[in-house]
Amino acid sequence: MGVWTSRERIECGMSNLIETDVVIIGAGPVGLFAVFELGLLDLKCHVIDILDRPGGQCAELYPEKPIYDIPGFPVVTGQELVDNLMKQIAPFGAQFHFSQIVNTLQKQPDGRFLLTTDADTTFLAKVVVIAAGGGSFQAKRPPVEGIEAYEGKSVFYAVRKIDDFRDQDVVIVGGGDSALDWTLNLQPIAHSVTLVHRRDAFKAAPASVNRMKELVMAGKINFLLGQISKLDGDNGQLTAVHLAMESGEATVPATRMLPFFGLTIKLGPVAEWGLQLEESVLKVDTEKFQTSEPGIFAIGDINSYAGKLKLILSGFHEAALMAQAAKHHIDPTGRIVFQYTTSSTKLQKKLGVA
Repeated sequence: MGVWTSRERIECGMSNLIETDVVIIGAGPVGLFAVFELGLLDLKCHVIDILDRPGGQCAELYPEKPIYDIPGFPVVTGQELVDNLMKQIAPFGAQFHFSQIVNTLQKQPDGRFLLTTDADTTFLAKVVVIAAGGGSFQAKRPPVEGIEAYEGKSVFYAVRKIDDFRDQDVVIVGGGDSALDWTLNLQPIAHSVTLVHRRDAFKAAPASVNRMKELVMAGKINFLLGQISKLDGDNGQLTAVHLAMESGEATVPATRMLPFFGLTIKLGPVAEWGLQLEESVLKVDTEKFQTSEPGIFAIGDINSYAGKLKLILSGFHEAALMAQAAKHHIDPTGRIVFQYTTSSTKLQKKLGVA
């Protein structure tokens, strides 16, 4: 089986099928550096991540935390590292698919892999690279009775289609970057935006906090100190949220709610793909960083091997060796000429620095 025809795609219910050399699951630092190493070998990548931005743990959990063991950087913050990696991989044009998780992975008769996500995106890839850290990030559910009935209908843990919030009464709960970013981004299109946080202190970029306060002063958004205590609505559609506040109870009109209560890490659907596991991570070799399934590789904290160190530095090394093996898997008869970026004009042209 070669490239699927339009008719074959339609018959299989996959008219929007994306075909690519490599699908990378995870947009943390190791997944991003894999784009670079694969790009040097002319392999095109699509990157999938459950978060709404690149960076994985570095960007979501400790963007301002200093990191001291990245070569060449005496100190760099998590966000600075991610920003630099995004600049480094820009020449290779990787396409990103955020706010979705890979649910299924199936090997096809021609040796390629069919992947589907919970956002109904379908990929057909020659190689799959799992760079999902300790697993997939799962949003923490607020301790509100009956919230499950509203999830996916009017309560969301990520913004997948911004237009779903147009002209809605939006309540955003939390005090981190995600809560503040979406407060600012949804304000121009929503009917109303109310930010709810349990205290008047935020773990978000100061510029975002200042901008939010300016909008509050201008009467364009609302900010309330309190916690969600109860939801009103029918058939999964919110009509209002109740808040527990120091001054008592309050009711806020709401047709959409975005709770940002942090994340937990779970192995998720990876555990169901039939790959060999070792203590809840993927067992790989140290020559190719290939899993028990040829063509599926695992790099970073998601893998296990003798002497494994869970360092970003180690993940970068794994990405470099994985890329060479991935190229050989795709083209077993091709000759891979090892080149240095410092001396190869060909590689420098790919990077746009020649």
